Amino acid sequence: MHEEFGFVLDAAALENSTLCDKWFGPDHPDISRRDALVMNWSKDADGGAIFLNPPYGKDMKLWMRKAHLESRGGGTIVCVVPARTDTAWWWDYCVPHEIRFIRGRLKYGGGKQSAPFASAIVIMRPL
Repeated sequence: MHEEFGFVLDAAALENSTLCDKWFGPDHPDISRRDALVMNWSKDADGGAIFLNPPYGKDMKLWMRKAHLESRGGGTIVCVVPARTDTAWWWDYCVPHEIRFIRGRLKYGGGKQSAPFASAIVIMRPL
């Protein structure tokens, strides 16, 4: 995906796993870059593509709403998310965008176990 989009910002990273020099995350050394949900991703990315692998869980809808709004503000956001087609956040924030389903199940890093769910890539482009 990085070859296709050329990511310049990782919007939900950890210091040891970020894909980009610019990133937001709870362990960022700069305290002002720890809460991605209040940051202006598009401004920080300066026209470049943004990668988002949000924390999976009860706050998924907050992350996907933020990504959706950032795309409306001019950013291209590429999200790796569980393919939860039965949820409101999926219908509200994924369906309006390009969706690429991933065949099989993802493995992260050197993990031996696959994710226990199907995943998708949601590409949110500026209007």
